[in-house]
Amino acid sequence: MDNNVELELINMADVEATEVEWLWYPYIPYGKITIIQGDPGEGKTTLVLNLAAMLSKGQELPESYNAAEPINIIYQTAEDGLSDTVKPRLVAANADYSRITVIDESKVELSLTDERLEQAILRTQARLVILDPLQAYIGANVDMHRANEIRPIMKHIADVARKYDCAIVLVGHLNKAMGMKSSYRSLGSIDIPASARSVLLVGRIKDNPTIRVMAQVKSSLAPEGEPIAFELNKETGFRFIGKYDISVDDLLNGTSSVSKVEQAEKLLKDELSEGAAIPQKQLLFKAQIRDISERTLNEAKKNLRVKSVKRNDKWYWQLSKEECNTV
Repeated sequence: MDNNVELELINMADVEATEVEWLWYPYIPYGKITIIQGDPGEGKTTLVLNLAAMLSKGQELPESYNAAEPINIIYQTAEDGLSDTVKPRLVAANADYSRITVIDESKVELSLTDERLEQAILRTQARLVILDPLQAYIGANVDMHRANEIRPIMKHIADVARKYDCAIVLVGHLNKAMGMKSSYRSLGSIDIPASARSVLLVGRIKDNPTIRVMAQVKSSLAPEGEPIAFELNKETGFRFIGKYDISVDDLLNGTSSVSKVEQAEKLLKDELSEGAAIPQKQLLFKAQIRDISERTLNEAKKNLRVKSVKRNDKWYWQLSKEECNTV
């Protein structure tokens, strides 16, 4: 300890309270670190590139109700080629390429403590910085398993996020220790996820490998968000599906699970086949005994375009003609 350092105190009466701003509530806050992690090949990079594409155009993100404006983005990758992998994926996602910038690493590799990162944020006015994967940007001489080496690096990048009020997203792989809590599956020191305000896990649904789910493992600034599903299909490409009912443990451990929304949709299709009009209360009761919440049932109703019809002061649900033809 340096005894020559002058003591400075901060009285909380002098601290002005501020609200957290969000890039994507409650998953990615501005001015903080977010970690997106998962096993190789689960779709982490495809997810972040599609998020970048949507944000470059000011497109509203799934389950987000805030008006969006196009933002500038810095995307760094140590695993994929820019011309043969990254650019084609951005083309497929219809990104605004003029808003997405890469720091040239051809002469000197980038690290989390590199001054060029701050310089690039200043020059581009980026609101989102993505580094993929985190392990490649820790620094060549840093042992990411040693807390005393990783803490100052994570503090530095957290300070950068706060200083420029940008969201910093670190994409990371999981270790191979199966059966452990998600917070202990991150590669390296536990101090890495501890420094993030939001940690997201990406995994696939084992019974339907084209479906992947992003679930929130940690949320320090807001209630945990619900899992969001997306599809990776060789023929149709990437598309968001919406909320998906699965626990983090089930997603992490590969436990087979059917979405509650899918269960609710099947219930409505079975009950409302051939255009039958069924009392809303009856459907809610049948959903309840199947452990399907009213919100989930309403979501399935919206997906299937079920109509609400009032008769004699009672509400009935009925499938549209188009949906009846597909049942």
